[in-house]
Parts: sequence; structure tokens; C-alpha cells
Amino acid sequence: MTQSAPWWRHRALAWATGAGALHAFSLYPWYQDGFEAAPALLQTLALGVLLTALWFEDLKPGKAAATVWAYGTVWLIGATGWMYVSLHRFGGLPAWLAALAVVALCAALSLYMALVGWGWARWRRHVWWADALLFAGLWLLAEMARAVIFTGFPWGASGYGMLAVPLVKLAPWLGVYGLGCVWALAVALLVWSVLGSASILVRVGVPVLLGLGGALLAFTPMQVFTQAHGRALSVTLLQGNVAQDEKFVSERQVPMLIWHSRQILAAQGQLVVAPETAIPMLPSQLPEGYWDQIKSGFGPASHRFALIGVPLGDFELGYTNSVAGLSADSMVMPEGMYRYNKHHLVPFGEFIPLGFHWFVQMMNMPLGDFSRGPLNAPPFAVLDQRVAPNICYEDLYGEEIAARFKDEAVAPTILVNVSNLAWFGERVAIAQHLQIARMRSLEFQLPTLRATNTGATVVIDHTGHVTHALATNTRGVLEASVQGRSGVTPFAWWASRWALWPMFGLAVVLMAAGCVGVRNRTPDPLGGNSPVIH
Repeated sequence: MTQSAPWWRHRALAWATGAGALHAFSLYPWYQDGFEAAPALLQTLALGVLLTALWFEDLKPGKAAATVWAYGTVWLIGATGWMYVSLHRFGGLPAWLAALAVVALCAALSLYMALVGWGWARWRRHVWWADALLFAGLWLLAEMARAVIFTGFPWGASGYGMLAVPLVKLAPWLGVYGLGCVWALAVALLVWSVLGSASILVRVGVPVLLGLGGALLAFTPMQVFTQAHGRALSVTLLQGNVAQDEKFVSERQVPMLIWHSRQILAAQGQLVVAPETAIPMLPSQLPEGYWDQIKSGFGPASHRFALIGVPLGDFELGYTNSVAGLSADSMVMPEGMYRYNKHHLVPFGEFIPLGFHWFVQMMNMPLGDFSRGPLNAPPFAVLDQRVAPNICYEDLYGEEIAARFKDEAVAPTILVNVSNLAWFGERVAIAQHLQIARMRSLEFQLPTLRATNTGATVVIDHTGHVTHALATNTRGVLEASVQGRSGVTPFAWWASRWALWPMFGLAVVLMAAGCVGVRNRTPDPLGGNSPVIH
């Protein structure tokens, strides 16, 4: 009589879906509730469940692809579900269509994860260490593909969950995708050494070695590659808390314009920063004299500087999502100001992908087709600091920010992000974007100033810690002091020259190493295949 297979042998898809939900739950803003290590722990548990299912099921490539695709789809719905708010509440799409659009996008983005499952099942050698190397290489490749293909959308990448664990000390070396790769490799080695080795020495020794490695990393100080540069700046960061459904309604804009102009002119800091589209109108649309009044506060005698989020240009020649820099020096520039134009535009929100005009026409999105700025924009000179602005989700792309660090003599000493997340709800997106900004500070070991409409308006130091913050979803002004830093981290050095190509090379090396192993297999007691070790 043939013994029936254990019940869990046929549950890979269900296990993967549940594990994806657990990974999605890790993206909840745990740090606000005092559990900063929760994302790493939950992500690790989630991946461990997925890897267990993959190992025991011994799936064919097609089913393995579907299994990892299900995990990725649920994970990304948790990471980006806040898009529903922008599409339905502010974009005007019917609720069912907004929900369908989010699910469809996440399902499409998870096709990269499906390739992880397919490639692993196709090329695995049923040797625990080789399969772990192969999986880590494929995982790295998939996360980078999501970051670069079709303009990229790497929100929720696994490396962001490592902010509160010792592994984050590798960020200045490897960047966020390298962190995710090391994490995936460590979890795969841990799970598959226990499940896939017949040797008790391996089953005990590998977890012990991984634990000792983590402990060593925990007690090893982070290597610092940057040093204090010049004098500390006093800064004033504005948070207008303007409701998104009021921001572009003409009869409701006057109070917002008045508040921002008053705070800009009254700011006590040497540098005042106002959020993305703090002034949500093109110069030709502003009340007469408004822009001149603001500029008058930054004449030769003021010794003050400002970075203000404002669209620039016109409807005929094109317009940009920009940051205007005001100072005595900028007044002699051709436009009378420093100008940073956003380079990495948001699909649908800031540019319309080919063939999707019909979709955008269904929504109420103002200023939806911006022109693109240069990748390597010059910094804004503020006394002896070089301040590098970026706008909203541009700070997801550390490899693009790194382009400014190729010449250390003119590399930024302070990063500035201006954002408006009022499109996306009141909590989750704000918390996730703060994680992203903290990771950028760690990768470059520079302080980051964030001036946002609804939050998180903060100062982050070069170690990724928030030193000053305003409460989210409130109107306020944050006064702080920030110390600029000079120097280039290993990540900034290699990413400024070769973008993510070194990471692609690492992925290929891991995959190649994982494709070696023992090919001869014999049935294991669970009905799968075990390697014959010679």
C-alpha cells in the first residue's frame, strides 16, 4: 500500500500567499509603535515559509514560478496599496477600477519574482548551499529588474526592512539591493541547511555560524567614510499640511500661498526648505507680485537661502516639477534663481506612458505631463555646503543620486528631499518613504533634510537616525541644525561610475556558483530528491 504524501506537500501556493501577506504586514509603520526590528523579523519569517514550501514541494519550473509570483504579488499589494487612495479618492476612478489597477500593477511587477521561481526550479542542483546561492542571485536580479525596467518602481524592496538590524551596516558598501541579496542568501542558507542536509553537523553548524556572523556584525562599529564639512547650518523646514483635494483648486489656494510666503520670509534658519509644489502654480498663474515678494527676502543683505518646490515653465514650451533656489548669488543667474528639475518622473502622475492616455483622461490629475530634468544636476551652494535636492520618490533611486558623487570636489554635502504624499493617505506611505530616505543617508553617509506637505518632515543624520521631526498630518515649522559632510562611500564610488552594473555582475556570479553541485540524486524519505554526496 502506497503511503499518501503529507498534506503540506500540495499547499505551496497557499503557503506562498500567506507568506506574502506576512511580508506585506512587515511594511506596516512599526517604528511608530516602538518595534523597529519587526520588519526584519517578519520579512525573515515570511521568506523562510516560502523557502520551506519550495524545498519540500520539489516543484516543476512552472509551478515554482506561480508560487513565487503569488508571494510577490501579495507582498507588493501591501507595499503599494496606498496607490488606491490616489487613484480613487483624488484621481476619481471608481473604487473597483482603482483596486483592480493596483492589483494588476502588483501582479505585473511580480512577474520578475515569477522568474526567480522558474529559474530556481529549472537550474537548482538539490544541494542546499548551491541552491541558496542560486536563489540569492535570482532574487537580486529580480529586485533590480523591478528598479530599472519601464522606468522602475522599486518601492518596498526587501533591503529597506533591514534598517534596525546589524545587516544595515553594509549599506554604505552594497546599497539597498545588496542588503536584500545578503539577507535572502542568509535566510536560504539557514532554512535549506536545516531541511536539505543529511549531516547533523551542517544542520547545527550553519545556523550557529550565521548567528555568530550576525553577532560579530552587531558588535562591529559601522565604518565611517565621510567627515564633517564646514560649519553647521541652521535650517527651517516647512510642512503646510494642505489637503490634496484643495491644493489645485483655485478658490482655495490663496490661504496656502499666504501661509507659505509668510513662513519663507519669516524663517529663522539660514536655509529654509518648502515642500514639493508648496507653490502649486506656474509663475504665469501666480498673483501679481507674489514671486517678486518672496525673492525680495533673499537679497545681498539677507545672507539667507531658500529651496522652494514649484512647477516652472509654461504650457507652450513645457513645464517641470522643480525646486527653485533663492539666494543673493542666484539673483545674477539667467532666471534669477537656482533651478533643480525633477529627473525621474512618476508614470501617470508626471508623464503619460505610450498608449495610456485613455487611462489618464479618466482621472483628475493636474499638471500630468512634465518635462524631464538632467540626471547629474549641480548642487545648490549654501555658504560652504553643497546641497543636493531631489523631489518625492526620486530618492528611491540611490544609483541615480550617486551620479552626483563622481567628482568628490563638487559632490553633495547635504541631501534634501521635498515631497507631497497627501496623494497617498495619512500613514503607511509616509512611514515607508521615511524608511527610504533613511537608507539613502546610510548609503551616502550624509544628512538628509525632508520638507514635506503632510510628513515626514525630518532631519536625518549620516547614520540614518532621525534627529528632529514634526508630527505628521499637522501644519508646522521645524527648526534644526544640520552638519554637512564630505567624502564618498564605497557605494557612492561604484554606483556613480557604473550605476547598478556591479550588482548585476554579483547576481550573475551567485547564479553561476549556484549552478554547480551534485547532479546525481536519489529519492529522499519525503518523496523528493536528495543529492548523493561523494
